[in-house]
Amino acid sequence: MMRRGVAEAGRGLPTIERGMPAPAGTGLSRRSFLLRTGGLALSVYGAGLLGPKAFGEGIARAAGAADSKVLVSVFLDGGIDALSLLSPVEDPTYRRLRPKLAMDPAAGPAWTEDPRLHWHPSASPLHQLHQEGKVTVFPAIGYTDADQSHFTSRHYWEVGELSTKTNTGWLGRMLDIVGTPDNPLQGVSLDGTLSPSLATARVPVAATWGARYDLWAPGVWGDVEDLMFDAFGRIGAGAQRGKDKQMKEAGRVVGQSNTLRTQLSSFGDEIQSPVAYPDDDHFSESLAGLAAMLAAGLPITVASVDAPGRFDTHDEQREDLAEDLAATCDGLLAFQRDLEARGLADRVVTLVWSEFGRRPEENDSAGTDHGAGGNAFLIGSPVRGQMVGEWPGLDTLDEDDNLRSTSDFRALYCGLIEQWFGVDAGQVIPNAASFQRAALIG
Repeated sequence: MMRRGVAEAGRGLPTIERGMPAPAGTGLSRRSFLLRTGGLALSVYGAGLLGPKAFGEGIARAAGAADSKVLVSVFLDGGIDALSLLSPVEDPTYRRLRPKLAMDPAAGPAWTEDPRLHWHPSASPLHQLHQEGKVTVFPAIGYTDADQSHFTSRHYWEVGELSTKTNTGWLGRMLDIVGTPDNPLQGVSLDGTLSPSLATARVPVAATWGARYDLWAPGVWGDVEDLMFDAFGRIGAGAQRGKDKQMKEAGRVVGQSNTLRTQLSSFGDEIQSPVAYPDDDHFSESLAGLAAMLAAGLPITVASVDAPGRFDTHDEQREDLAEDLAATCDGLLAFQRDLEARGLADRVVTLVWSEFGRRPEENDSAGTDHGAGGNAFLIGSPVRGQMVGEWPGLDTLDEDDNLRSTSDFRALYCGLIEQWFGVDAGQVIPNAASFQRAALIG
């Protein structure tokens, strides 16, 4: 379908079709600037009247919260095919519905929690982490009466309710509760534009492209530049100890600048990671940079990034899905190993989701069309690593002949909000009491 229009506030928020819901965050004020204390290129949403100096000070105050919990949201754009990611390889109905696309029973390992399903070969990193107890799998997640529009279904997942009117994201509403009015890094989109799930009502959040930052001085470089910045830090510290009010204020600003310079020093052209990431593109670079930012003590509570590729596989699905899924899963494994190597693994949980699954029956273009029940994953050392919901099988499909959902995405959100962040989900998710929580963390 033709995409039309863009959301006015973001100029980069997801494009929308006529009649589809506007993305969450539309209407938020946006200010773009270089954060004076670090050379960090930010677009800040919900900035109000605060300027760059106020944000720099807020970030400096919030930095270093080494015990804070972090949630990373990874979006599989387009609706990934759940019946390829976890395939019922021996099911005769599956093989009848997919004479060309059915996965070979020997192609990928069996899923230990339900051996009827086998992992896609490109998802072997998820299988490896699941074997270690670090992946919770939702084999058929979604909601009742699934909407098969990309934009509407994605909007529901982003705002955490089945409403086209809501204009704040579910993570944004949580930040409105636990966040602060002067720290835009508490919610960071790494794709250059605001992730609608992070859209807030009261506190600022930010968007940046990847994780390469720079602080430099014209005509100065190398050891001389390092000595110069170190000297500025000492001058600032000395000025703060003086009696002159204006000098103390100047010293405080210089001191905060030096603090963030130190924190951002690992985000140059080459991020030094303790593990090797896939040499692909923005996705791996963003995850590597995020791990480095967390290690440096930057005050991030939630972050979002899109997985590489597009999973709207209406045609030529076999090749495209294998390539994009491999890039995604290889990057996720590297990120988890990076967190473990840095001693951060107990602080970070990664949520991987897509707006819906795809139809059980293949189409005439060697692909699959929009469906209902899909997959989601929680990755990290803190997760329980146990299936939520169940595989519903192909014998009883929904009224549109799609895979039935056996878990609701809003129940997943309620569990994360309460068990990971310690916040009452009723303050964030409408009708939260109606969703039965599974044990996710533990």
